[in-house]
Amino acid sequence: TQQSSIVDNLESSNETSSIISGTPDGQKPSESQYTTEVHNAADVNRGNLVLVNADHEYKFPEDDIELAVLYDVIDGVSFHVGDMVTKLDSETLDQLIAMMNAFYEAENNSDIYIIGGYRTKEEQEEKYYTGNSQFQGGYSDYHTGRSFDMAIVPKDSTSGYYSPTGVYSWIYENAADYGFIVRFPEGKEGSTGERTRDYTYRYVGTPHAVYMKQNNYSLEEYINELKSHTNESPVEVTVGNKLYQIYYAPANPTGDTEVPVPSNKTYTVSGNNVDGFIVTVSMN
Repeated sequence: TQQSSIVDNLESSNETSSIISGTPDGQKPSESQYTTEVHNAADVNRGNLVLVNADHEYKFPEDDIELAVLYDVIDGVSFHVGDMVTKLDSETLDQLIAMMNAFYEAENNSDIYIIGGYRTKEEQEEKYYTGNSQFQGGYSDYHTGRSFDMAIVPKDSTSGYYSPTGVYSWIYENAADYGFIVRFPEGKEGSTGERTRDYTYRYVGTPHAVYMKQNNYSLEEYINELKSHTNESPVEVTVGNKLYQIYYAPANPTGDTEVPVPSNKTYTVSGNNVDGFIVTVSMN
């Protein structure tokens, strides 16, 4: 019943959102169509786009995530979990199930096991002090409940960490459509502070994942890029037939922040766990 022991630095081996609805006319809101929504300082630390790394501590805010035990939820047909205790945020898990069902339907393969997920601060401290992680408690992305590790465990051949080869490349190629990114992508060690890890995925939401993949951004690079895009100059992302606008609003460091939000569109607001808020607007 113990959580699978995943060592962050091992080499691969052979062994909560504010939402309103409005008129979906697909038009860009004018300045007069914006209102403001007040967020307190703690809101910066919650949401699907929080950045957690060696420089930015996760604060474990209330109501940020709703944890679910994978073993109690998944049916074990399209993919599996390596133990009976691994947890993920419920929204992340819903999207993971959808992605893995699609993978199974496309490739008729059920070799994927989830072998790591949410960690408490105490669990991360133990990994740090035993030399199994470079991140101290509070500074691991696993605290968000939105990051997880995958392994490939075929019935009749060698097992190991997930890598995007053969039929398994389907996951890498399609993950963004379900809101997932590779948390520590190749060539981004300078921004993430971690070596390449093909097997660690993070949920951020579909428009963000698609934009990051299109522009080859790590999460750190994306959070920084968004700071140059206000509601007057938003990022625009098309996913299928859906258009999104994404923009940043700096947080008031001494109190509440009035975040500009559209008065006639559906939107979500996420803190970035650094210095502000990211608004994602569904334009149609």
